[in-house]
Amino acid sequence: MAAHRCSRCAWLFLVFIFSLYVVVSSGEPTQGNDQHAREVNNPQTAAETVKQPSEDRRWEATQIDETVPFDAAAHKQDFTVPDSVLTSTPQLKDDFQEELVIRPLHSGDIYASFQFRTVWETDFTKGSKVSHYRLFPKSLGQVITKFSVRELHISFTQGYWRTMQWGQPYLPSPPGAELWVWFQDTVTDVDATWKELTNVLSGIFCASLNFIDSTNTVQPSASFKPLGIANGTDHRFLRYATLPREIVCTENLTPWKKLLPCGSKAGLAVLLKSEKLFHSSFHSQAVHIRPVCQDGPCKTTSLELRQTLNVVFDLHTSGQGKREWSLFKMFSRTLTEACPLASSSKIYIDVTDNPQEEQFELSPATHLLSQAVVLGDRRSFSVYDLTQQVTFGTVHSLNVLIRWKSTEAGDMLRPLLHAERYVAGYGLQTGEIHTLMYNNHPFRSFPVLLLDSVPWYLRLYVHTLTVTSKGKDNKPSYIHYQPSKDRIRPHLLEMLVQMPPHSVTEVTVQFERALLKWTEYTPDPNHGFYVGSSVISALVPSTVAMNTNITQEQPLFSTFFPCKEESSYFMRVYTEPLLVNLPTPDFSMPYNVICLTCTVVAVGYGSLYNLLTRSFQIEEPNPGLAKRIANVIRKMRGVPPL
Repeated sequence: MAAHRCSRCAWLFLVFIFSLYVVVSSGEPTQGNDQHAREVNNPQTAAETVKQPSEDRRWEATQIDETVPFDAAAHKQDFTVPDSVLTSTPQLKDDFQEELVIRPLHSGDIYASFQFRTVWETDFTKGSKVSHYRLFPKSLGQVITKFSVRELHISFTQGYWRTMQWGQPYLPSPPGAELWVWFQDTVTDVDATWKELTNVLSGIFCASLNFIDSTNTVQPSASFKPLGIANGTDHRFLRYATLPREIVCTENLTPWKKLLPCGSKAGLAVLLKSEKLFHSSFHSQAVHIRPVCQDGPCKTTSLELRQTLNVVFDLHTSGQGKREWSLFKMFSRTLTEACPLASSSKIYIDVTDNPQEEQFELSPATHLLSQAVVLGDRRSFSVYDLTQQVTFGTVHSLNVLIRWKSTEAGDMLRPLLHAERYVAGYGLQTGEIHTLMYNNHPFRSFPVLLLDSVPWYLRLYVHTLTVTSKGKDNKPSYIHYQPSKDRIRPHLLEMLVQMPPHSVTEVTVQFERALLKWTEYTPDPNHGFYVGSSVISALVPSTVAMNTNITQEQPLFSTFFPCKEESSYFMRVYTEPLLVNLPTPDFSMPYNVICLTCTVVAVGYGSLYNLLTRSFQIEEPNPGLAKRIANVIRKMRGVPPL
């Protein structure tokens, strides 16, 4: 019995010792938690504790929410946080907008213009490197930073814009490829930077921009001023080049669509289907990068990337028997949503010539209307806001339908300024370039700036340059001419000409064709050599200010002077590219000479060599059957054979 009591006391003693050990060991973290709690309630004490030299870790002054549990605060202090993580960096703001403008043309065709605009609140001109890209494409951002580009404008166009049938485009561009760049004044060797930039852009857009060199690059002195914010306009930092023979196809459209924040997966870019876009009368895609103002005083700047795509669908080639257009008939797709990253996504339908829905009707109808002065003309638009779910209806799909009620297209206002160019002359020695510029304004004259870049193999005779208007000489007020150097640089001709009202101004210059080396001809030399389009820039009087009809009801004080705030607007017009034939040798003659020479060598030298190297031997003819029988009999008789 005593032994049983002793064992029970021993067990109780062991339990007491174990409990005391657990209480002592659990008291230490509790004290630590109390200390952390005091630091949370008193940030100043916590900061003083951190500054003690016994601590090996460095801490940044941070504010901890009082609702954070003690265990979480203790867990945070078990890790060393680097300074770069705790230091807050300002996030750059960017914005993306997309829109589609559809304009029915008087010819029965339809014009669709896509515009995608990305604005980034950053300034690359300060030399700051940016490593985080959200909406702005990183490939273009790195190009701008590396090559110190201030403005970049590039376009790829297939077809020619018919101004007299379609009117003026929103953003003009010449056939083929066009590239003009403004560099920053920190660039020391502009030519080397330009050459490297063209090679990089050639890889980005899968184009033949690597063929741009000094033989097709010019430095305009008056044309192509910066379209964005510019502190200076030193033309030494400007380069302009065209490739009129560049063919635009799907391999150029695919990298262009990849620059969009949503790609071609959502938003208006869903409609960009290559087999539909390239089965059209005109197609043009462009990229424009320029600095713009962030606010009214323009104290800070932003970088604007504007991607545009213009396409004209022909009524007859589309296979439609009637004038009825829709998004599905044009692009084989409908819209189901806007780009999630876009702050604005809208479709504009030009209804200026259809105020009372007499010409056509829209389906589905929209109550949103907008007015704007576009290219000097006040236009009205029906608007579809894709950011509103009501726009897509119950079927969650938008297919805008334009159904014509009348077959009469109405009268189209003639463009105030348009131009054309052609080559005259006969033979393959000399020729003459004619450039015609039309001013259709009834009573206003205005100056135009003409730029011509002619390849070196067309040697211009500048003394034959003539400018005539209404049968009289029209002396240019400004002329800048840079002669060409064979195989080094082209001709550059710029002139400022005053165009009288309702007149045609003709500019002619004679040239002589050069004879190229046989290695400088293209694979199809008989097709001809392309000469880039002429560029005409002008401040054209607005059509809003052309209204002199006093029979319309309007206030008298607004009709005395036919002028309003939209008195003029800037316009750039491109002419057709030229196709010039050069003296071409008969490239089939070397082939004929090679074939004849090889035949003579094979027949003559081969026969002689065969006679000299062949060994001749005399062979007796085979005896006849009677002779062989006689020899057998003679052999049997022991007589020598015959």
